[in-house]
Amino acid sequence: MMNGMAGGGMMNVSGHDVSVYMEMFDRHAEIRRRVEHFSGGIRTTTESDNPRLTALLHEHVPSMWAHVNQGTEVRCMSNSLPTMFRNASKYRRQLQLTNKGVVVTETTDDPQVLAALRDHADEVSGFVKDGMPAMMRGMMQ
Repeated sequence: MMNGMAGGGMMNVSGHDVSVYMEMFDRHAEIRRRVEHFSGGIRTTTESDNPRLTALLHEHVPSMWAHVNQGTEVRCMSNSLPTMFRNASKYRRQLQLTNKGVVVTETTDDPQVLAALRDHADEVSGFVKDGMPAMMRGMMQ
């Protein structure tokens, strides 16, 4: 599975990253998510009552931002990530770790980047809602 994903669905992610994604997909029903839109940005709250999933959320978001900050584009089941990675300097990111997960605030003055941030929030919300089927839809697009 990892080889196929590395070639078609995922690039520049470690086997560990893939296992984190897969566990979160497998246990998506234990995750809850709220998305708030505001002028020039978006705020998402993603949490779980399960300590293991909380730990995965605490690991996953900083890991993705490290890829963004290093300019190491990750393409995984998302149509919005390429725009976000290629325009990393055009938006601001703020992360708050909570006892149950993460609160992410992203802001920008660029309308194209704002659209990508909102599209990504919708994609992730689909992953939380539907799990693996949403991931497969993303890979097929």
